[in-house]
Amino acid sequence: MRNIKMTVEYDGARYLGWQRLTDSDKTIQGKIENTITAMTGTKTEIVGSGRTDAGAHAKGQVANFKTESTMELQAMLDHLNRYLPRDIVVKKLEEVPERFHARYNASGKKYSYYVWHNSVPSVFERNFSYEYAGDLDIDKMNKACDKLVGKHDFIGFSSLKKSKKSTVRTINEIKIHKEGDLLHFTFIGEGFLYKMIRIIMGTILEIGAGTTELESIDAIFKSGIRSEAGMTVPSQGLFLDEVYYD
Repeated sequence: MRNIKMTVEYDGARYLGWQRLTDSDKTIQGKIENTITAMTGTKTEIVGSGRTDAGAHAKGQVANFKTESTMELQAMLDHLNRYLPRDIVVKKLEEVPERFHARYNASGKKYSYYVWHNSVPSVFERNFSYEYAGDLDIDKMNKACDKLVGKHDFIGFSSLKKSKKSTVRTINEIKIHKEGDLLHFTFIGEGFLYKMIRIIMGTILEIGAGTTELESIDAIFKSGIRSEAGMTVPSQGLFLDEVYYD
């Protein structure tokens, strides 16, 4: 039995997220599994490094699958990219040890979020960024990023109702880069809760706009109450850039 690691890029605009659904074929995982199953002639399941939200994108999602197929990796890659929808691309295939698991072995992830900061919309960025026309104080937003970095209980910055598992996470870095009218936010951490980045982004933007105080971050960490944090920004600005493995 071979274990194949795949690096996947996708435009999530027309999908209901990564995770396979029983009542819809509009998922990234479902599309890839169906294509691999047709290629190998054996029903195949893939394991992703984690879920991405409906409408979110990826430049470096990682998954793995096991197969008895003897097809060469290049032939597999060619087949997958020929028969997958054009908005899903397998960038790389690698044969890895039998014990490799895309989710359990992941040690960290890098995400990007893009904000189009101009009163005039962009035709070309509209599906890949959040349009925000109001004034933003970049200095205040940088201070908010600094407060959010580190090891904290992020339950107040997530859409989880309850969790038996720990909601403590470590964010190693949040940076803001201005690229013309685009504000590019990068997040690097060991892992992220459900909608955590989108809620953190909403909070940072509200602090930058002056509608929320910088000190609210400390209060949210203390209370763990979702309603005290900012809005959940739209998913189209979110990209999974890279998954790290030790």
